[in-house]
Amino acid sequence: MSAITLERGLAEMGIELPAEVQARLLDFAALLQKWNKVYNLTSIRDAGQVITHHLLDSLVVLPCLAGIERLADIGSGGGLPGIPLAIATAGRQPALAISSIETVNKKASFQQQAKIELGLANFTVLNERVENVRPEQPFDAVISRAFSELADFVGLTQHLLRPGGRFLAMKGVYPRDEIARLPAAFRVVEAVPLTVPGLGADRHLIIVEKS
Repeated sequence: MSAITLERGLAEMGIELPAEVQARLLDFAALLQKWNKVYNLTSIRDAGQVITHHLLDSLVVLPCLAGIERLADIGSGGGLPGIPLAIATAGRQPALAISSIETVNKKASFQQQAKIELGLANFTVLNERVENVRPEQPFDAVISRAFSELADFVGLTQHLLRPGGRFLAMKGVYPRDEIARLPAAFRVVEAVPLTVPGLGADRHLIIVEKS
């Protein structure tokens, strides 16, 4: 049933992934559920909801990542959206390299184990506070589906980006008030409405650049 939910959901979102990639995504979902029993990585326990609320909700932004080669995922908890995106793009040319920056040790440990078990050469885990990370090479974009406030997101992560890089904030309802509180140096260049099959909730990707 989970396989059917994933396959149908991807088709509805217009995302084509090979059967072997979909199988790896399901392997990640199973791993997340297994570790969740001990580490409390997510409040979602139902297998079907893991597919809709985690896998599909992460993968829905895939079409928006064209041209991005280096992506930082901030505060991803159980590896969301970073790990599903890494699985989906592992064979892409040029490859999409994703670095997950996670402060909580147990969550970073899970992500590292997932990287090993799933063989994700394009995924790196950094168990650090985001403000302490100084990348050797800046990122093309930073993404998060966990930060509660846009102003905090851009303020804490701007040092990670190359000039002209983008902030990708995954949000629920259109965050009009948060956008109004953005510092003057930042501007929203696009707000992309997202539809996640089976979720029944508003989703938006807010794309921000530094002016």
